[in-house]
Amino acid sequence: MIVSRTICEKLSDEEIISRSLVDLEYFGCLYQRYELQLQFYVSKMSDFSADEIKDIMQNAFIKFWKNINGFDSSMKLSSYLYRVVHNEMISHWRKNQSSEKIGQTWFSDMSTQVNPCEDNENSRSEIDLVLNQMPLKFKEILVLKFLEDMNYKEISNILKIPEGTVATRISKAKKVFLDIVKKQDIDLRKTDFC
Repeated sequence: MIVSRTICEKLSDEEIISRSLVDLEYFGCLYQRYELQLQFYVSKMSDFSADEIKDIMQNAFIKFWKNINGFDSSMKLSSYLYRVVHNEMISHWRKNQSSEKIGQTWFSDMSTQVNPCEDNENSRSEIDLVLNQMPLKFKEILVLKFLEDMNYKEISNILKIPEGTVATRISKAKKVFLDIVKKQDIDLRKTDFC
């Protein structure tokens, strides 16, 4: 039996997980629910091809399925899935890069992506330019907070750092972002980063 999209939409994440343990077909509901959102995240965070992104997604969901009994239900499922995809993305990237390049060119050119901070094409390109000059830990936190619109708890779960560290890192990341903006004399007054 294939579970219809209509049935999937009526079920909560917890109900889907519970039913998946009895009938594997329900697991497809999670994929339907989170696939596009997670693919968009991977595409914003990397320069992987569409095929590589599909592989990452498939591997991440297989890993989640294998460990579904260990899922901590006190955690938000979307945060947990982002963490699994994030880890799989790093693993994939490390397999395909030399150890010297890890951390140097993590983000793709996001100028072709939709940016909720600003509709102006030039501002998107400038934001992307600034983000691509930042250390990974700061880029990552700004993307999750401002482009993925996640709260501190969700970011904490994804990056496996305390919420206080999330707040501190966001503050530091914004300062690094602004330093780069000032050095390059970029006008980004309308963005959330500023």
